[in-house]
Amino acid sequence: MTAEAPPDEGPGLGAQSLVQLVVTRIRADILRGALAPGERLVEEQLTRRFGTSRAPLREALRLLGEQGLVEHLPRRGVRVVDLSPQDIEELFGLRDALERFAVGTALADGPPAPDRLAALERTIGRIETAVGADRADAHREFHLALVALAGHRHLLRVYEPVLLQLQLYMATNMRREAEVRSAAEGVRRHRALYDAVASGDVDAALEALSTHGARTYLVSELDETRR
Repeated sequence: MTAEAPPDEGPGLGAQSLVQLVVTRIRADILRGALAPGERLVEEQLTRRFGTSRAPLREALRLLGEQGLVEHLPRRGVRVVDLSPQDIEELFGLRDALERFAVGTALADGPPAPDRLAALERTIGRIETAVGADRADAHREFHLALVALAGHRHLLRVYEPVLLQLQLYMATNMRREAEVRSAAEGVRRHRALYDAVASGDVDAALEALSTHGARTYLVSELDETRR
């Protein structure tokens, strides 16, 4: 892990703000792949990097553990969570079930409100322009906005950590897809799903969701890992 200059805390940055800053920085490193699955997080290095004491760092790591991004191992410290092929399959299955429930709920009374649809459409604009690691963030924002259409606060609370844990593997999937398809194909799929949702047709939206291709290019990697 490379050292960085400590952040400029400023006169108004309290303990909770510092904890949140550390959470945000470490989470970003995990989601963009700078910290790999299974990599150990060394407290001494992190306290130097963020210019903080152990207490706020440990609280930040506790919060990241609640989000499913790191795991605390007895007598071995903390590491970035390393999902097994079965974990990934189960999480994708859970994500699919939650999204189908969200779409069914959102369209129970017809098309969603225009302001909610506008928020979802804006995420497609991000997918169109994002490059590199930002593409994974843009895809995550689309799926969060899709589930948010249901207006179900507890559903979103359950769904978001599932999506966070899957983001590294979704990024792998997108890199594999980019080897055989253009970026425009990904935009087209998201636009097709958006159009089906905007129509208010539950069956059409669920069909578009089932063919969205969330893990098409990850299957070979999972199969190789099982061997």
